[in-house]
Amino acid sequence: MSPHTLGIFSVGDTDISSKKVLLRLDLNSPIDPKSKRISDDSRIRAHAESVKLLLDQGAAVAILAHQGRPGDSDFTTLEEHGERLSKYVGQRIEYIGDIIGPHAIRTISLLKPGEAVLLENVRFLAEEMIEAPPEDQGSRIYVRKLSKLFNLYVNDAFGASHRSQPSIVGFPVVMRGAAGPLMIRELTEISRAFSEENRPRVFVLGGAKIPDTVRIIKNIASRKAADKILLTGLVSLVYHMALGTDLGPDNKSFLVSKGYDKLLEEVRVTTKLGVEIVLPKDYRVLRGDVVENTCISSLNMGGRALDIGEETIEEFSNIIRSAGAVVMRGPAGYIEDMRFRAGTEALLRSALESRARVIIGGGHLGSMIPGDYDRNRILISTGGGALLTLLSGEDLPAIEALKISAKRWW
Repeated sequence: MSPHTLGIFSVGDTDISSKKVLLRLDLNSPIDPKSKRISDDSRIRAHAESVKLLLDQGAAVAILAHQGRPGDSDFTTLEEHGERLSKYVGQRIEYIGDIIGPHAIRTISLLKPGEAVLLENVRFLAEEMIEAPPEDQGSRIYVRKLSKLFNLYVNDAFGASHRSQPSIVGFPVVMRGAAGPLMIRELTEISRAFSEENRPRVFVLGGAKIPDTVRIIKNIASRKAADKILLTGLVSLVYHMALGTDLGPDNKSFLVSKGYDKLLEEVRVTTKLGVEIVLPKDYRVLRGDVVENTCISSLNMGGRALDIGEETIEEFSNIIRSAGAVVMRGPAGYIEDMRFRAGTEALLRSALESRARVIIGGGHLGSMIPGDYDRNRILISTGGGALLTLLSGEDLPAIEALKISAKRWW
């Protein structure tokens, strides 16, 4: 898939020597709750190559990125991100604790070819948290202020491309915008993996982003983008709850405390759309200090289900091994605790050993892949939600904004 096929331009379509480039990256990384340090910097490493490419071509680069969401424990500055990015790029990337204030404006204006700065977490700006169409986002104060300082906007943040926020869709409608090399590579590899020859298509979905996952499942099933959807983790418990399974007091109270009981009717709708959704038959359950393998019918005895069980691992692994294409997003259990990593490790191993083209939805899963994996068959995507949005047939706001830019500014 070429960018021109999509109706967009790439950074390779223009001379960026001595140009000032506003580069949107997705540096959002897991933060250790105790040390408050980055626990996995794979996204930062993935983006370092793009930054180096632009600098080697003589561009002066200012980087926009985000970390966490306001109110969440991982919502913090990008200071450590700057340190790690500098290490992987091989030159100093100055961190600016500012975005549109006098210090940032002055620093950007003085940037020389081959130099780069990392601006502060863009979600520190209230405007960035607004989701709206591109034309509305182009009128945001900070978009208007920053766009005047640059010759080109480059979006290389595939992992955030499903968000219709100002830093993703606002800049391309007010200035020349292009897709970055990582964005193009991901779009190309995903298109290749999901060609018609790679059947059956199996999605393995877990993790803790329940509302997003339910919405994606609805889209995948409605468009018949999958032949089977295997559910693990919290989302599988929500589905069991919706279908009337007695999960026991501990699981039920946890799901209700998170507000997931409000999703049950929507969940039931997704099970009637013609795509088989396969749920775990057993879980690894923590009761007090004891971990037990427990079948569904025994969950009512109490305890938290924190990983899929042995029967489920075997069933899901067999389905994965017979697939033509596999998409995995989100862990199968509470992998921060070593007692609940077995399910995730086993399913990943099955995918890596299969004949299928495999797409791993970044994040924690990507960090669990050994370094010697087959790069011709396996893509570790930097996006989870963006990946599933694309594969379910929805338009990515980032791409739609770049299409507008292609018609208006190129």
